[in-house]
Amino acid sequence: MAERSDRAPARWRRPFLRWLDAVEAGWAVPLLVACFVAAWTLYLAIAYAGGGLHPDTLEAWTLGRNFAFGYHKHPPLMGWIAASWTTVFPLSDWSLQLMAMANAGLALFCVDLVARQFVTGHKRVLVLLLLMLTPAYQFHAQRFNANSVLLAVWPLATWCFLRAFETRTALWASAAGCTAALAMVGKYYSIFLVASFAFAALAHPARRAYFTSASPWISAVTGLAVLSPHIWWLATTGASTFTYALAHANGNAASSLIEAKNFVLGLAAAMGVSAVVWVLIAGRRLKQFPADLAAMSPGLRLLFYVAIGTIVLPVLTSLAMGTDLPSLWALQGLFLFVVLIVCGARYPIERFYTVNVTVIVIGVALAAVLVAAPIHAFYRNNHGYEEGRNFYAQAANELTRQWRELTGEPLSAVSGDDSLAFATAFYSADHPHYARPFEYQYKWGLPRKTTLDGGWAALCFRDQDHCGRWMESVQAGYFVRREFTVQATLWGRPGVTRGVLVLMVPPHDNSAAPESAADEFGASRRPAQ
Repeated sequence: MAERSDRAPARWRRPFLRWLDAVEAGWAVPLLVACFVAAWTLYLAIAYAGGGLHPDTLEAWTLGRNFAFGYHKHPPLMGWIAASWTTVFPLSDWSLQLMAMANAGLALFCVDLVARQFVTGHKRVLVLLLLMLTPAYQFHAQRFNANSVLLAVWPLATWCFLRAFETRTALWASAAGCTAALAMVGKYYSIFLVASFAFAALAHPARRAYFTSASPWISAVTGLAVLSPHIWWLATTGASTFTYALAHANGNAASSLIEAKNFVLGLAAAMGVSAVVWVLIAGRRLKQFPADLAAMSPGLRLLFYVAIGTIVLPVLTSLAMGTDLPSLWALQGLFLFVVLIVCGARYPIERFYTVNVTVIVIGVALAAVLVAAPIHAFYRNNHGYEEGRNFYAQAANELTRQWRELTGEPLSAVSGDDSLAFATAFYSADHPHYARPFEYQYKWGLPRKTTLDGGWAALCFRDQDHCGRWMESVQAGYFVRREFTVQATLWGRPGVTRGVLVLMVPPHDNSAAPESAADEFGASRRPAQ
């Protein structure tokens, strides 16, 4: 049936076939990626219309406001990207939602750079379509953070490594080193990708030619040069990112085995829909898989070793060190297996199947935008989110209003619960700077003295006991404690409510805030003991 359809396609298939004919002309893949970005940005805009941005996205923007070669929890790439984006686009939900999906679109384009090394025509499109059926490029991508920023960087680094290994030229070797370093300043988990490059080069039959050339050494020197500012930052600031990363290494042998099992199962589940679709495409030809594996081209074999390394090395590390190993840390590497399966198949794939998968992908996107997104928005308006993102803008605006009534000045610094502080920095008209209230994650203390002198505010939800206890312990000269309630809204429809606790410390030269302002809101206002 597939062959007959390709010979005499139905009328509705002909526009899709003309589109597939244009893959090598250069516009078919960009069109696919652009439509993907547009559809899923629209989904995010509808699904989270009353919900605000994810805390991870707000964190990326907040940290990136202050350019640095590293931040207290993460390497700097996510902050750099978010800050650069908002120098061009406005500070709004849709803007950062577009940023998240543009990152996913760039990731798919970089995957195509890898796929085109091995196949041409509609097989390149099939690779991208199968990836679009995984959750990595929509739901994982919308949380723009240190994990999702790797979606684009990993395939780009892999492409450069493949070219460097094949050509052994200084240009590609330098590119491989630069992109590997870029992956490292995205997240330290990328050490497994870099180690997989080394493993693949050592395991490949052409290893002698590669290692006796200048290529690997140029890559190493270039990579270290690009990483050197971040290494200097680590050496001069106490390496807090390492401290945070090592907090994940607190398990034992039993827990590590469970982590490793869940890691593999989670990745398998993420690939489940794509795997079923591929089985339907291949059919009885799946019996050829062992022969196809044995007959892989040298380039695909190199990619095969990289893929194996990105799974085996994290598992071995987790078992040896007792580290956490969530499968979402590895979602950016799923493309390796899809490229291997599709490009490694030596039998022809009829365009009939690629058109069918295209229709499935379009159907999923339409169902998401037209059905799932409104349902999700209404449900969350009535039931809320655990992190409270329904209330971020309302809490930020109310805190800003009360601060200005109390002090008559713009709010310059905000602290308290991380998510609410990030949200206030973003949504408040004053865009206060985030003042981290603890030396290490979950070890609470006061913000820096310069922040205390300039005046600051903190807020948390009423049901967050750890934050409430911290507020009760603060003694900072004259200060004001207040409570208020915020309510979620969706297109004018009222939703769930939640209480917010606020602590306001006026600037030193404005510490004698009017008593009437405090009394009006039922505030607590007293000097330090």
